[in-house]
Amino acid sequence: MPRLIGAAQAVVDDPDTVTTFTSSGTFTTKSGTTSVNYLVVAGGGGGGEGSSATKGNGGGGAGGLLTGTNHPVSGGTGYPITVGAGGAGDANGSNSIFNSFTSTGGGKGSDTRLTPGGSGGSGGGGSAGSAGAVVGGSGTSGQGNDGGASQSDGSNGRGGGGGGASAVGADATSSAAGDGGAGTASSITGSSVTYAGGGGGGAAGGTIGSGGAGGGGQGSNPGGGVQNGTANTGGGGGGDAGDVDVAGSGGSGVVIVSDPGSGKSASSCWDLRQVFRQVKADNWV
Repeated sequence: MPRLIGAAQAVVDDPDTVTTFTSSGTFTTKSGTTSVNYLVVAGGGGGGEGSSATKGNGGGGAGGLLTGTNHPVSGGTGYPITVGAGGAGDANGSNSIFNSFTSTGGGKGSDTRLTPGGSGGSGGGGSAGSAGAVVGGSGTSGQGNDGGASQSDGSNGRGGGGGGASAVGADATSSAAGDGGAGTASSITGSSVTYAGGGGGGAAGGTIGSGGAGGGGQGSNPGGGVQNGTANTGGGGGGDAGDVDVAGSGGSGVVIVSDPGSGKSASSCWDLRQVFRQVKADNWV
């Protein structure tokens, strides 16, 4: 005799929906959505560009990073998304926006001796020439960290590292430029990815600064290859050195929104009288 296992019902599967914006657009919630999870990363700042043979310039600050869960939204509603561009050399990054959340573009690395790095989501590193030490730019509370200070050995300068989402940019020393500050890891897509690392400082003499984890570009020596921040991470660009005048650009930002689904559900329920009849007929298991 055939046996029934539960109800003959359709199973509805409503999984989480993750939408990644690498350029500006519109995010539309599902009809039953009441809250979402989000990650908003701004564009990284460009590294500082050289203007003399002895100059070591600051790394660009990472774009500001904001993330959260269970943010209230309305179902079936479109929300504009802005994805910020990375800054060119000597330029701040642009803001990224989702709903009421604005992440601030990263600060540019300093390119003029005794001028602090630019302020932003994270601050850019300071620059130095044959003399002087300059502080980095300020980061935005809750989004990033300050850039590192520059240093000189009396002959050549080394730039400070750009700030990252989870760490300040390192100060330069008398023999090495500062490394970029580390970014922050997120698993909103289902895999862990690190975003918003600061750019490394350039060194006219000595060791260049490494880019921070999360897309930060490394700095350069005179005539060396400076690195851009990685696209769609908000990483800061690497600082230039010497008089080449080519710094790393900041990486563009990204906005990711996770629309939580309701999971698996049945289309209906058994009526208790029907259950009784099936049990009595020995057709229920």
